[in-house]
Amino acid sequence: MANGQWFPPDWPDRVRALADGTLTPVPPRRAATVMLLRDTEAGPAVHMLRRRASMAFAAGAYAYPGGGVDPRDDDRTIRWAGPTRAWWADRLGVDETTAQAIVCAAVRETYEEAGVLLAGPGPDSVVGDTTGEDWEADRAALVARELSFAEFLDRRGLTLRSDLLGAWTRWITPEFEPRRYDTWFFVAALPEGQRTRNASTEADRTVWIRPQDAAAGYDRGELVMMPPTIATLRQLIPYTSPAQALAAAPDRDLTPVLARARLEDGEVVLSWPGHAEFTKHVPADVQEGPLA
Repeated sequence: MANGQWFPPDWPDRVRALADGTLTPVPPRRAATVMLLRDTEAGPAVHMLRRRASMAFAAGAYAYPGGGVDPRDDDRTIRWAGPTRAWWADRLGVDETTAQAIVCAAVRETYEEAGVLLAGPGPDSVVGDTTGEDWEADRAALVARELSFAEFLDRRGLTLRSDLLGAWTRWITPEFEPRRYDTWFFVAALPEGQRTRNASTEADRTVWIRPQDAAAGYDRGELVMMPPTIATLRQLIPYTSPAQALAAAPDRDLTPVLARARLEDGEVVLSWPGHAEFTKHVPADVQEGPLA
């Protein structure tokens, strides 16, 4: 491959099936992922994890902490600080219950996969070190879904800090994928006193890397990524600090990015609106073959 772009090997056949009407899309599941940023002497760096080589999907690809919404993430007992649920509903383009679930999922998944918690004892505070054995026990219980995030926050007397998140973009898994997600991407700054660790069972390593360095590694074919990941990395490059990226977030367009497959001159053309670098061409009359 000329760059680090990753596509599943069965995509060509599935793209053709979608284009000719023989594949019915499955509904996407709501999800959230967080681009966690910190200042360095060389500029802002983003926290990324590499998916294990044993993973069935996107093995070896670099991504951000994130995952699907837990049905209990919309629990109204969650202690909440920052913009209201109504504000988030307007920003995310969903109802208030769904807005809370998405924001909660972003905070919860960041804690589950990176050990970083965007919550504090009050509306203006954030917890410090979260690496003790008792914290790890709670984190493991969250991962196992033995504990809801609302129960976790209540047990520790913590308030979710929604003001520490900035909604950045939204991508929906292509309609021909068997597992689909409607994913909201957020930006956040690493809280003072906290540190990341590889807490994800799906990752074999984590890195702090400048967005421009990660993008260059992708362009050289050294770092494997899916389209949303490299697209968001390129979007982060102009910002000189996490604070600057967070300040820009409220003005970001959250129109969903969804791949389209169309028949054109004997080919199926796969494209992502606004992201020409990912366009792929699949021969329409060949049953098997790579994406070109």
